[in-house]
Amino acid sequence: QAAMEGYEVVTMEDAAPRADIFVTATGNLDVINIDHMRAMKDRAIVCNIGHFDNEIQVAALKNFKWDNIKPQVDQIEFPDGKKLILLSEGRLVNLGNATGHPSFVMSASFTNQVLAQIELWQNHSNYEKKVYVLPKHLDEKVAALHLDKLGAKLTKLSQQQA
Repeated sequence: QAAMEGYEVVTMEDAAPRADIFVTATGNLDVINIDHMRAMKDRAIVCNIGHFDNEIQVAALKNFKWDNIKPQVDQIEFPDGKKLILLSEGRLVNLGNATGHPSFVMSASFTNQVLAQIELWQNHSNYEKKVYVLPKHLDEKVAALHLDKLGAKLTKLSQQQA
């Protein structure tokens, strides 16, 4: 399907020496193995966003020289001097290298879902069976509930102002 849509489809053996960034997203074991990493360009970036942390053979790199560049960013030096950059030690990069507040984002998302479910339960007769955008008043309530975490304060409008 990808090839039919115009994308280049190759094996890891073909991609390893050509690409600069590798992102696994399969949920499968050893998608990037030690042989692939040996064939990669110097300073190639390797990370995983798949469901499990076994997509990259990180254990095969443990005896090489590791230099922690910054939290969740390691540079691994092979015996021949080539280096790879590994993000989140091969774990889920969206969690390990995120610069935001994942728990905050999850809280906002879950609050959004709960308020939507309450709205549907209490006012089900107002909704047909189709997809809706969250009503503005609920979106604003989710935001208001999370303002403290952001250090923000909101002026409440009077009845006349609203």
